[in-house]
Amino acid sequence: MIGFEIPAEVEELRERVAAFVDEVAIPAEHRDKGEHGLDDGLRAELQAAAKERGLFAPQLSTELGGLGLDMRAAAVLFEEAGYSLLGPQALNCAAPDEGNMHLLEVVADPAQKRRYLEPLARGEIRSCFAMTEPAPGAGSDPSMLLTRAERSGGGWSISGRKWFITGAEGAGFAICMALAEDGPTMFLVDADNPGMRIERIVDATDRTFPGGHAEVAFEDCQVGEAAVLGEVGEGFRYAQVRLAPARLTHCMRWLGAARRAQDFAIDRAAEREAFGQKLAENGMVQRSIAESAIEIETSRLLIWRCAWALDNGEPARHESSVAKAHVAEAVCRVVDRAVQICGSLGVSGDVPLARLIGEVRPFRIYDGPTETHLWSIARREVRRRSRRR
Repeated sequence: MIGFEIPAEVEELRERVAAFVDEVAIPAEHRDKGEHGLDDGLRAELQAAAKERGLFAPQLSTELGGLGLDMRAAAVLFEEAGYSLLGPQALNCAAPDEGNMHLLEVVADPAQKRRYLEPLARGEIRSCFAMTEPAPGAGSDPSMLLTRAERSGGGWSISGRKWFITGAEGAGFAICMALAEDGPTMFLVDADNPGMRIERIVDATDRTFPGGHAEVAFEDCQVGEAAVLGEVGEGFRYAQVRLAPARLTHCMRWLGAARRAQDFAIDRAAEREAFGQKLAENGMVQRSIAESAIEIETSRLLIWRCAWALDNGEPARHESSVAKAHVAEAVCRVVDRAVQICGSLGVSGDVPLARLIGEVRPFRIYDGPTETHLWSIARREVRRRSRRR
């Protein structure tokens, strides 16, 4: 049986998150002026407000101070939080920390959880996930991994370059993917390790993520055996533990941003007159609003379908690819239509739409470009059909 009812307790939380976003996050947006990400001071202030309202880290277990929600409930709250770009940061459910917390909760040993996961869950530190490399290294194809980890004394020496590492500047630690003797392996690297160096912050179109996106060098980065996350050679398997849910939570948050754009466009169309009528009475504007409404609804249903699969213990690789490919493109179209309806106002700094355009466009690339997901979906469909012949 398939149902779409939101449980009463989740609906109550959704309303509380919506009120928090309206009363705390949106009024603080004018203070978010950082060139490369949200200011750490404002982030801490917003997180303190979320803790005070009992809304902090809804996706984490109650043992870690969260609300212990499953993925379906998280989908409802993350979408509501995403209505403001500051909402996910305030609730400590933003990338890359949210994905890293999930990975650590599943894979880390007790000592690693105490050292890395617990302060991350409390919002005391930030983290980054260092896998992507400059060409010809790993990007959409992780098998092209060039960073190496070699045994050195009682530990490991990591050498390589990483590119576009979100949140590296100011992070407390990195989860670094490197090729060891037995295969790809994840390592926990403290940010003050002298062998890890941030070379520059990349000038990117988006600026929501604290610390921006960095180019990072690992040069004879010495770490102990205790720095290995999970088992040596299992890095790609652990990456799947992180990436499928992380893709989906990205979709949840950006769907909230698309709703914000749609709501703003509808309000503007209802008050703006042109050629003797309200914009909302214009057939072309009505079509844009309707198409965006349909894309918001279909995106939500794909997100909920994938969340259901994850909650039922499925790997959900196919479902997360379908959701990511559709939602990334749909969100961009919804925001673009909103800008078009609002005209010059839409591209001005007076309203949130211009900022949203810059923020959502990279989503079509992050967590796998749309084209990569379409390729994977097509291959799975061909295999599925061939098995039935």
